[in-house]
Formats: sequence, structure tokens, C-alpha cells
Amino acid sequence: MLSFTVTDTAAGQRVDRWLADALPDRSRSEIQRWIKQGDVLIDQVSAKASQRLESGQQVAIQIPLPNVTPTVEPQNLVLPILFEDVDLLIIDKPAGMVVHPAPGHDTGTLVNAVLHHCPEIEGVGGARRPGIVHRLDKETSGLLVVAKNDRAHRHLQAQFKERTVYKEYLTLLDGRIEPAQGRIIAPIGRHPVERKRQAVLPADPRTGESQGREAITDYRVQAYYSYTARGSTAVAHFSFVNVVLHTGRTHQIRVHFAWHKHPVVGDTLYGYRKQRLPIERQFLHAHRLRLRLPSSGEEREFVAPLPADLQAVLASMDA
Repeated sequence: MLSFTVTDTAAGQRVDRWLADALPDRSRSEIQRWIKQGDVLIDQVSAKASQRLESGQQVAIQIPLPNVTPTVEPQNLVLPILFEDVDLLIIDKPAGMVVHPAPGHDTGTLVNAVLHHCPEIEGVGGARRPGIVHRLDKETSGLLVVAKNDRAHRHLQAQFKERTVYKEYLTLLDGRIEPAQGRIIAPIGRHPVERKRQAVLPADPRTGESQGREAITDYRVQAYYSYTARGSTAVAHFSFVNVVLHTGRTHQIRVHFAWHKHPVVGDTLYGYRKQRLPIERQFLHAHRLRLRLPSSGEEREFVAPLPADLQAVLASMDA
């Protein structure tokens, strides 16, 4: 996958023209085909050829293999649907499920399951990621919205872009975070060395301008916990936290709290390789989602309870 960060000088350009200049060995018609297939993402949302770029945006391109039709096969998989109407699905994604096919994950994804349940969704927003408006990490559980037609896809994309979608998560942090309620404002961008990671980026020393994109995270502690491993006298402390995202940067919660010295429990990419709690995945759950239904404009709120594996982690500790 290729990735770029939009510079100030590129801002305002059409994405197809900009990519044609950035990739001189590729034709503009080929790039437009990638965009139509959903292979070009801007801040994790499928791009439109005529879309104008904004400074700091992350553009990712999954270049299709030559002579391979990018089709996704329907699969009859367990798909916990909390709500469905003519325009969308609200799904409680289980941990361990990848949202859409990618290298190493050609089958068994949420998209494979959605195509089996709703065949008419094929091609909506792109062939490789039909219906996908936003994503959750593989090991993050919880609420995900999927568009069932192009009109709904555009409507939902606009809501995410305008930041009118309410996104609330539950997470467990390593250590006792204080104060018990606060806001983290720190720009996020791709790590300058480790390209698979995101990072809080400092201001450019020459211009004083941020090298990352605005990222705002609110949090409120629901409970503090302590844990003593069997055979040990050392006490470890943890914070069970409610998080509200005001922006949608890649890995935002994980990056912000790791930067705040309280990484998400179970997160070995941004947190500790050796965890102080017995846990099989990162403790991160998309708990509440509020948006407007494309069909009526009605605002609806959806809630996914904390799954059993994460409840068991809380039950193993002392409040």
C-alpha cells in the first residue's frame, strides 16, 4: 500500500490529478479506475475523483494486482446486526474480525459477511470495500455502520467528514490516569520512521506549524482498578475510561493515551510488549454511536454492551 500526506502546496487540487502527478508512471484513467474501485482512501474514507484535497490529509492507495479483478466473495459468517433499514446496517463487530479484505486477509472479513447478508451492497463505495464508511481495528470490537446504497454512502460520509457523528468508546488504560476527566489535544500523523505506526507529531521547528492533523479526545474515568498477579505482592493500577472522539485519526485513542503515558491495555504496538494483565487483545470497544439516518434525517443512537471477554478482565480486578 502506498501512502502520502497532503502538503500545503497540494491543498485544493483534485485527488485524481494530484495522484497522476505523484505517480508519473501511472495513467490518469488507471488512477480514476482505482478511485472508482475504492482503492484510494482519504483519511480512511473512500475517495471521489473530483474531491479536493486538504492539507495534512492521509491518502492511502491499495494498488490492485495486475490482471486481477478485485472481487470479494460472499461468505456465510456470523454477523451481529443491531439495526437495519433500507439504507444501512449497524453491526456489533466482534474482536478478531478484519473489516475488509487486505493482504493476508482475503476471506473471513466483515465485508465478506455483509455481501452474503446483503448482495445488493456490491460495488457501493468501491468494489474492495463495499458499503464501508469507517473502520475499526481488527482487535477492536463494537459499533460499525455500513451503507447499503450509494446515496446512503454519500450521506454517511458527509456526516463523518462534518464531525456530526457521536463516537464513544470504552477502554482500559495502564496506570491511574489523572485528572479523572480531561481532553487531549495533540496532532497525529504517520510516524516519521516506523511507517506502520501513527504518532503525536511536534510542530515544524522552521515554520512552527503542526506536522500532524488535529486530533481531539475527551475522556472520563468510570472506575479505577488494582490487580495483583498470583504469587506476586506488586500491585498494578488501571483506569476504566469512557472516551469520546471529536476527530477520527488512525489509531487515535491508542496513540493519544500512549503519548499520555497511559497506553491501552493489551496494545502491544503502542503500549507494553509484556502486559500486566492476562488479556488476549487490546481493551478497546466502540460502545455508542449516534448519527442521522439517511432515509429520514432522524437522529438515532445505538449501544453495544461491553463484550464478555472484556467484562471478564474487569471482573478479575479489585475496584
